[in-house]
Amino acid sequence: MSGRTIVTMPGDGIGQVVLSEAIRVMGAAGFKADYVEGDIGWEFWKKEGNPLPDRTIKLLEKHKIGLFGAITSKPKDEAANELSPELQGKGFIYSSPIVGLRQHFNLDVCIRPCKTYKGNPLNFIRRGRGDAIEEPEVDVVIFRQNTEGLYSGVEWSNPDKQIHAALMTHPKFVKNFGRVPAEELAVSTRIFTKNATERILYTAFAYANLYGYKSVTVCEKPNVIRETSGMMFRMAKEIRKDFSQIELWNTNIDAQMMWLTKNPEDYGVIVAGNMFGDIVSDGFAGLIGGLGFACSANIGEEVAVFEPTHGSAPKYAGYIVSIVNPIAMIASACMMLDYIGEHDISAKIRKGVAEVISDGKVRTYDMMKMPGKPDVIYKGAASTQQMTDAIIQKINR
Repeated sequence: MSGRTIVTMPGDGIGQVVLSEAIRVMGAAGFKADYVEGDIGWEFWKKEGNPLPDRTIKLLEKHKIGLFGAITSKPKDEAANELSPELQGKGFIYSSPIVGLRQHFNLDVCIRPCKTYKGNPLNFIRRGRGDAIEEPEVDVVIFRQNTEGLYSGVEWSNPDKQIHAALMTHPKFVKNFGRVPAEELAVSTRIFTKNATERILYTAFAYANLYGYKSVTVCEKPNVIRETSGMMFRMAKEIRKDFSQIELWNTNIDAQMMWLTKNPEDYGVIVAGNMFGDIVSDGFAGLIGGLGFACSANIGEEVAVFEPTHGSAPKYAGYIVSIVNPIAMIASACMMLDYIGEHDISAKIRKGVAEVISDGKVRTYDMMKMPGKPDVIYKGAASTQQMTDAIIQKINR
């Protein structure tokens, strides 16, 4: 294809390694595009006081599609201490650039597939009847509302008089916190809107319908968080009327985290707010081998950004030979290819990844259950580049 430009945002740590490997795999599978690199991450926070420079925003506004590696995030005070000396004390406050991207472009639909690869030694196993060992096949897709909830950033430490007065209008706040001095309070809000909740629910049901999943599970906590979780489940019951062939299930997040290791094969599409979606997607990722296999998409009405769900793993970034597993990044690139209509190329790449895992001859340190140390290469673990080479060899066969 021609005329396609992808904004690449390697970010920090291992993001810079795995993103280049994903591009290498796409090229081997026949995908042609121009790549322009966008500045993002910790180094730009330290140098400029902004981990998401406006120039990167403008690139995405122009080209609409982004591939993102990973970022480093640190607590407020630690982040402030790492600013360049000339920027310290000037009011700069660190905030996550990936959250900033989601909110700026309203990338409100986050999709996180968690699917078993046959032959992966890290797959979840359990004991069945008569002490039989069972390896259930997991095929779950989590739809996480991406821009609201606890990650919306509407929060205060030592709320000012106006905010405190508003909080004091709620009888439960008065009863439980009314005597607490404002300077001893930290408050984070959990905000759901009907429009965003409807969009994530409808997208989840439509996906289940398109790909033949039998159920959509709303994973929240409506028995306790009655207004926000309650609204999501009420709206799900209404939307389900347009998808009568799909079952609607309702689970509490705490119970879901128990059940995902008891009967993970029973679940199909799961939809949740921002925090609970983050939690349950990491839980299911653990069943398919961990974050080295977990991909995701952040989709808005005009812009979409694709990323692995793992972090920047700075302790691995300095190794002379990279040992990290690139599959999550490669799978995220496949989600991007599907989004832009390159289904044949994404299918070719997924087939290559599945064959390498099934063969079992090339495995990164995590797949060999080794500690993540530089010497794993000398103990038989594949490097990042060797894993990519093996996938490309399967693609070209």
